[in-house]
Amino acid sequence: MPRVLCVTIAEQMSYEPAGVGRLLRGWRERRRLTQLDLALRAEVSPRHLSFVETGRSRPTSEMILRLARHLDVPLREQNMLLLSGGYAPAYPANDLSDPPMSAVHEAIERVLAAHEPFPAVVIDGQWEMVAANRAVSLLTEGCVPALLEPPVNVLRLTLHPGGMAPRVRNLPEWRAHLLDRLDRDITATADAALLTLRAELAGYPCPAGARTDTRSILVPLRIRVRDRDLSLLSTTTVFGTPRDVTLAELAIESFYPADTSTAEFLRAVAY
Repeated sequence: MPRVLCVTIAEQMSYEPAGVGRLLRGWRERRRLTQLDLALRAEVSPRHLSFVETGRSRPTSEMILRLARHLDVPLREQNMLLLSGGYAPAYPANDLSDPPMSAVHEAIERVLAAHEPFPAVVIDGQWEMVAANRAVSLLTEGCVPALLEPPVNVLRLTLHPGGMAPRVRNLPEWRAHLLDRLDRDITATADAALLTLRAELAGYPCPAGARTDTRSILVPLRIRVRDRDLSLLSTTTVFGTPRDVTLAELAIESFYPADTSTAEFLRAVAY
C-alpha cells in the first residue's frame, strides 16, 4: 500500500544511513514507474539505473538531481537524497524574514492585504499558518485558545471539535475535501509527519452527512459566523519555479464569497 511505503521512505530519510540508491528506488516505486520507464525519461541506460539503485554504482550529484526531477521529488527531499549520496544540499531553506526572501515576503503581504475583506491565509508544507489577513479572524472566532497558539495547524483548527468544526455547516463534505487534499500531499511528499496528522484528523468526531453534490463544480465552505451562514469558495496559489525549499512549500489559500449575501456581510463587517 502507498501509505506504508510513505512511512518507509520517510523513516529511511530520517533515521537510516541508507544508500541513495535505495531511496531513489523507493521514490520510483512510489511513482509507479519501472526502471525502464524512469531510464527513458531521464535518458540514462536501464543498466546504469539498476546499478545506482542496488548501490553497485555511486551516482553523481547531477545524476541524483536528474532522477529526482523526473520522479517529481519535492525540493526538501531532493536535498535529503543528495545528503544520502554524500553531497551537499542543492536548495536553501530560508526563513521568510531572511534577506533573500524579502521580495517574497512583501509580495505575500500585498496579496493578503489586497484580498480583504475576504479571508486569505498562507500555509507551509505542514499545513501550518505562516501569515493571514484580518478577515481570517472572523472564521476563527470562538475557537479554543490552544488551537490558535503558534504554530497554528489550519487543518487541526478547522476540523477539531474545539475549533471551527461545530460551525461548519457542511462538515462531512468539507472534511472529506480537506482529507483528500492531505492524502495527495502525503502521496507527493512521503512525509511521515503528515501521515501522523491525517490519523489524528481522522479520529475527530464528524456527524454523518449527505454525500457531495455531484452537480456542484466546487466544494464550498459553509460556516456560521455571527449568526449568519456564509458560503465561501477557495483557491490555492503557489509560487512558480521555486528554488528555495521554504518557498516551494508555501501556498496562499484565498476564500471568495460564493453568493451575494456572503459578500455583502464580509464587506459590511470590514468597514
